[in-house]
Amino acid sequence: MAAISRDEVAHLARLSRLALTDAELDQFAGQLDSILGHVQAIADVATDDVPPTASPNPVTNVTRPDIPAACLSPGEALSGAPAVEDQRFMVPQILGEGE
Repeated sequence: MAAISRDEVAHLARLSRLALTDAELDQFAGQLDSILGHVQAIADVATDDVPPTASPNPVTNVTRPDIPAACLSPGEALSGAPAVEDQRFMVPQILGEGE
């Protein structure tokens, strides 16, 4: 027996304000019945021993130790800049005065 009938598809179409032809009702009834069959097959899978999880693969954060190291001085960092002002990178203005 079909899980969804042509009349149920017509009812859903009316609720959704969709105008479907008789051929579309028959087509969608078959497609929806197939979808519901697949959903039932998935629901029937024995998963009692499978813990709920967001991902089947173990996820770990790969990081390096946070060890302080020597870094560039302000002068070294700004040495390759095309324009410098007050020991800062100087860039063209992109927003107007009021923004």
